[in-house]
Amino acid sequence: MYIDRRYRGRRRPSPWPIIGLLFLLAVGVYLLATRTRFFENPFNPLPPTPTPTRSAVSYLAEAEDAYREGRFVDASAAYGRVAELEPGNADAFRQQAWLMLLRGHPADAVPLARQAVEINPSALNLAILAMTFDWDGRYDDAIKIALQAVDEDPLSAEAHTVLAEVYADKNNWARALEEAETAVELDPKSALVQRNLGYVLERQGRYDDAIAAYDLATGIEPKLGYIYIGAGNSFLAMGDYKNALAQFAKAAEANPDSPVGLDALGHGNGLAGDPDRAISVLRKAIEIDPTYGPAYAHLGRVYYTQLNWEAAIEHFNKAIELGVENEEYYYELGLAYAYLDDCNNAIIWLEKALDLNPNSQPALQGLGRCSQG
Repeated sequence: MYIDRRYRGRRRPSPWPIIGLLFLLAVGVYLLATRTRFFENPFNPLPPTPTPTRSAVSYLAEAEDAYREGRFVDASAAYGRVAELEPGNADAFRQQAWLMLLRGHPADAVPLARQAVEINPSALNLAILAMTFDWDGRYDDAIKIALQAVDEDPLSAEAHTVLAEVYADKNNWARALEEAETAVELDPKSALVQRNLGYVLERQGRYDDAIAAYDLATGIEPKLGYIYIGAGNSFLAMGDYKNALAQFAKAAEANPDSPVGLDALGHGNGLAGDPDRAISVLRKAIEIDPTYGPAYAHLGRVYYTQLNWEAAIEHFNKAIELGVENEEYYYELGLAYAYLDDCNNAIIWLEKALDLNPNSQPALQGLGRCSQG
């Protein structure tokens, strides 16, 4: 039989490649098993990149920039974030209180100022707390805290100038001027100090001197709109509507996200005999801040002068709902009801006016009208 010596028969394949492949597969499974997030979501095997958390320093810089630019709402929000991140930061709470005052919400400023004082009862923090009480009409509390601020630091210009403002609101002219002048001696380059000197002089009827002090204050801090309002009020008192409206317009321009300047401008237009312009501007103020009560009150007054009793009633009621308390608005609301022969509601508001001023002649006349049936 012929046998081909070249034939070797088929060799059995080596098992090592398969063993190697299984080994690599096992290693891969092990490595993947250590990444539990892969099995939770196989389409996202790696954890997401964490978003960097903004620091309090970053928000503080944002707040200061917004404040310098007159954007008080943005500044308030940024200082609020600083306070959230650093709840022991008294400066953040004080600045929030200050900004709430400038935005026309003294009642909201009070608890913020209190928090600042609880953290650090410094003369500056006490002065701002006193200011919040003063602007909220709580004059006895304001005097008490302002005196504490002066006692805490007799060289604090802020303490003396706030005390001056409170004395002016209490009609204590001699002490008001004394404290205002002391503050100027301590810090003549402070806008707050010069503004409060202007306010004291304005309350004393020294309007030209007041305007000069207000001008100094706006030269120091041109983005503090409430200073222009003080100057405008002095011009109004002198019957100079043109310059008064110009000052109110500057206030609105300085702080475009605040209703306070627009409210002053609208109210000024109403007093100057331009009701249509007044209504337009006051509506803009309300659009900016629907919770700003004085704008509703001033709009109600414009409607009252136009004999639009229904609109006057609507806006006076809204102002009062938002915390406005004023003899004039009470009796005008009462009279508006009386002119609509609704004496049940009229009497309520006429009597509230008398609670504030027992000699309020318009309120007494309104009650007389209603008593005649």
